[in-house]
Amino acid sequence: MGSLSRIRVVQFQKDTEEPMGITLKVTEDGRCFVARIMHGGMVHRQATLHVGDEIREIDGVSVNNRPVESLQQMLREARGQVTFKIVPSYRSAPPACEIFVRAQFDYDPSQDDLIPCPQAGVPFKTGDVLQVISKDDHNWWQARFVSSFPSLGTSSLVAGHVAGLIPSPELQEWRTACLAMERAKDQSHCMWFNRRKKYYTTKYLQKHSALFDQLDLVTYEEVCILPDLHTQYHVGHNTTRPPRKDEVDGKHYFFVSSDQMLADIQNNEYLEYGTHEESMYGTKLETIRNIHKSGKVAILDVEPQALKVLRTAEYSPFVVFIAAPNLQGLQDPDGSLERLLRESEILRQAFGHLFDYVIVNNDIDETISQLENIAEKLPACPQWLPVSWVY
Repeated sequence: MGSLSRIRVVQFQKDTEEPMGITLKVTEDGRCFVARIMHGGMVHRQATLHVGDEIREIDGVSVNNRPVESLQQMLREARGQVTFKIVPSYRSAPPACEIFVRAQFDYDPSQDDLIPCPQAGVPFKTGDVLQVISKDDHNWWQARFVSSFPSLGTSSLVAGHVAGLIPSPELQEWRTACLAMERAKDQSHCMWFNRRKKYYTTKYLQKHSALFDQLDLVTYEEVCILPDLHTQYHVGHNTTRPPRKDEVDGKHYFFVSSDQMLADIQNNEYLEYGTHEESMYGTKLETIRNIHKSGKVAILDVEPQALKVLRTAEYSPFVVFIAAPNLQGLQDPDGSLERLLRESEILRQAFGHLFDYVIVNNDIDETISQLENIAEKLPACPQWLPVSWVY
């Protein structure tokens, strides 16, 4: 009798195909409850229902013991005056949550078997910026789409844009870990078939394989919008070879002795280093710091593993990935371009969440032109930066 005395009738008008903006859940005993309310949706705007409300009837039809899919379809097809009979939950509203995140993986809700309502999902690509509105559900956050990758110079929200569901970091990490374990299990079952087969391995794959494993579990990175006002400056390398004619120390290279360079390497003072024609070359971290102290921005050409060092508040890099050209219309008699394209795609998949911009190098002049345009735009354009770089 207590629940009967608490029953309320809620009505509102639905004259368009706009979704009501709620998802439902049905308990084991067949009772129907409001699971979540989409921020910016019809029900949220009218404040007619609340999370936890028990729904007894929709337009005079009992909802007890009916599957969720049938109930959601009933809501989608409803028109005119819609009447709910509910038992209010009187649950207090959760605290507001409004943060911005950069997605570090691709997501398509229509291909997700776990999402409670695929129509309510928000699809996105790696690098897209989202505004998180609610974290009330441990597995499914509510978020609005803000800007697509690359997001250089885009910062405005679409007014009234309805929020949808995205997987929480915990859910996505659990999903990724499960897939990795399944792949490892499948590989171990097939290992003995391939023991005599010789695989082609590239320098990149060998060098980065351990790092690939470490970067698998990435989900979202909290970001904020800030202007960037700097001038670009090329970074000179240190080298142990003697200076050539017309080369100036500190301009073309920083010329140092082998003993000094080896000592600095031991002290982790180099971002990158290597050997060419019996001479050592490298980029010193102190050189980058000095350029930044002068009010300029260093331009670096680095291998992907250097991003783990550079992507910090101290260096605040804007990362441009130069992808391999498309094979269409190109001659590739020895297969080298195909291998380059495959390596480029592997690097993009492993490190793509760290890129701010991608240029496909189909034409070297066009690539250079795009890089110059980016360099010109950056000082005047707002940028989405990790909050850890700002606060």
